[in-house]
Amino acid sequence: MTSNPNWFTELSDSGTIFGLELTDAGKIHEEQTPFQKLEIYDTKTFGKLMTLDGCTMVTTRDNFVYHEMMAHPVMFSHPAPKRVCIIGGGDCGTLREVLRHPEVESAIQIDIDERVTRVSEMFFPELCESNNDPRATLAFEDGIAWINNAEPGSLDILIVDSTDPVGPGAVLYSEEFFRGCWRALGENGLLVQQSESPLVHAEKIIKPMHDTMRKAGFSDTQLHQFQLVSYPTGWWSCTIAAKAGKVAFKRQVAAEKLGFPTKYYNAGVHQGSSALPQFLKELLG
Repeated sequence: MTSNPNWFTELSDSGTIFGLELTDAGKIHEEQTPFQKLEIYDTKTFGKLMTLDGCTMVTTRDNFVYHEMMAHPVMFSHPAPKRVCIIGGGDCGTLREVLRHPEVESAIQIDIDERVTRVSEMFFPELCESNNDPRATLAFEDGIAWINNAEPGSLDILIVDSTDPVGPGAVLYSEEFFRGCWRALGENGLLVQQSESPLVHAEKIIKPMHDTMRKAGFSDTQLHQFQLVSYPTGWWSCTIAAKAGKVAFKRQVAAEKLGFPTKYYNAGVHQGSSALPQFLKELLG
């Protein structure tokens, strides 16, 4: 936040700055959780804004892009996604999108900071509308420890809705963590993880992440891109990794039998999001 009380601004390590003009209400919630500083702002054009330690996490206006792209491409790339685990994702938006898929039998969301979820229920209730779904379990514990203790082959889909790969979040991009994910996934298991901005993080984060996933045992990786105005550079990505074989899109199912409403995702967006610009094709091989 700058000294101007009428604006929220975030200066990122990409050398860019993002800002939102606030309403007269300005900051409407602030607390220090056991893990981080959590703030909620009321903005003029993007609705509510949640930040953690000063970094933008979610806004009312554009969160649907992130949540749909973290959930639906991977769900429509698995033959039978029945058992799903989400690491992070305390705002519950990704959980909501996962539970739109009727074939899901169980979805556990693991976030170490319960306050993120409880504050989301207050200020982003639309994201939390599936929290009481009988298939859903909310667990507030260390997701890394949970994965390490998970029964081998017990998951179909693993979604890592993580923070940036700095500080405590760096371990979520390590070979050791990816090996734990590989063990926890079943025969056709898929992992998806947010992978930062292709514009400024391709060489520093995306390429090493793909390499590390393969070193950990994953046989294929696939990058998906999408626009996200409220994140650094406005150009974001996620990476899907297959435990065995190739990441294969069930296009006909997504195109003809989506069966639930979306605002961003459709079969064409799914296919187009994996078409890489030349510099990424050359970098990722």
